[in-house]
Amino acid sequence: MGKGRADEQVGGAAATEPATALQAEPADDGPPVAVWSALRAHPFRFPVTRHSLRCGAYLLSGAVLGLLVTVLLVALTLAGLGLSAVGIGLPLLLAVALAGLPAGALERRRLRLVEPHPVPDPHRALPGAGLRARLRTRLRERATWRELAHTALVGPVLTAAGLGFTALLLFSAALAVSPVIVWALAPETVMLIPGHAVPGPLHALPATAVGLAGLLLAGYAGALLTTVQVRLARLMLGPREDDLGRQVLELTRSRARLADAFEAERRRIERDLHDGAQQQLVALTMTLGLAAHELRERAAGSRPPDGQAAEDGALVLVDRARTEARRALEQLRDLVRGIHPQVLTDHGLPAAVAEIALRHPVPVEIDLDLPGRLPGPVETTAYFTVTEALTNAAKHSGAGAIAVHGRVEAGRLVLQVTDDGCGGADPAAGAGLQGLADRAAILRGRLMVTSPSGGPTRLRLEVPCSGW
Repeated sequence: MGKGRADEQVGGAAATEPATALQAEPADDGPPVAVWSALRAHPFRFPVTRHSLRCGAYLLSGAVLGLLVTVLLVALTLAGLGLSAVGIGLPLLLAVALAGLPAGALERRRLRLVEPHPVPDPHRALPGAGLRARLRTRLRERATWRELAHTALVGPVLTAAGLGFTALLLFSAALAVSPVIVWALAPETVMLIPGHAVPGPLHALPATAVGLAGLLLAGYAGALLTTVQVRLARLMLGPREDDLGRQVLELTRSRARLADAFEAERRRIERDLHDGAQQQLVALTMTLGLAAHELRERAAGSRPPDGQAAEDGALVLVDRARTEARRALEQLRDLVRGIHPQVLTDHGLPAAVAEIALRHPVPVEIDLDLPGRLPGPVETTAYFTVTEALTNAAKHSGAGAIAVHGRVEAGRLVLQVTDDGCGGADPAAGAGLQGLADRAAILRGRLMVTSPSGGPTRLRLEVPCSGW
């Protein structure tokens, strides 16, 4: 499908930041923290509600995971710096730079313990992209570095706070059940305070009161710590206004490019009508005029009525007129089919793709399993994507076989066109793929081209099927 660099992603929104994040709320404008709202609604009985239990589970799991992540991050950093002189440490340092991705994803999942409103993923999904394209895209995203900062800087502080909460909770629980402990260990000596033995279970009741007060304090402290962690997670692990602003700017550019493409297409249609079908119709008119003149002369008797030459001349002109009319009709059909094929409107995407495959010089295998008719803009974008891919494969790739595969998965049309050609397609080499990518971006979709040297070339389109 052209020559140049391989394994690139093209598209209006896909060229920079994810179009899917445009639907996410900015991190600082999110809903109120559920735990804080519950604390304000029921301040006195909050420590005995399910929200307090969820806070405890959230902080305890965060303390354990945070400690493990911090140790692993420090170990990778030291190993990467120590081995960087011989080149082995560079992959380790790259792993450190990307460590915030799994840590951030895990933290967003953990937030479901205390938050009914999940924090949106600020990253763009990259199905079908190669490893190099994934790494390059992730390293360019600001959200990757915010997640790393949260893991490396905020994480240890929150881990220490979680460990402190855990210590307070365990110590308070032990004091609360101290009479039971003293009774169970009797006649062994139990000292709740170093140097002061507890004679019996009744003498441990003051410690029980202290333990209950500690549990009450732990309930409120857990709510405050959870609220702080949720706000920090929304701020650093969710989409930001600057990310959304860049995406809106890119979509604006996509719309501008698409408008320019429509204007260029309009001028092409005018040129084709003027230079093609119009010229054929002019020639048809002249030929019919000559034929009519021959017939009028014959009818007027200026030539012998049985003159074979006059009859043959009129027949030749009529045959030429029929040929020119047929050519003009074929050109008009091709032109109309290029604008919007009638079979797509009447019978849908599978029938339209099948018609293209029948006229294509390279064998095309079609596997389109769709639940029914798709929205009009989605079908049109998919149709022209297949058309462009087949055209490029026939012109540039030297392919011997092409496969078209399409499914609707999770409310999105996933269409892939694969050829066994020489590969090396360059999405930036022409306006065709860029125009299709802009059209997909307008529909909140993406267009991806993977074409390593030597093939195969895969063109993948993903477009949401809802909202149109």
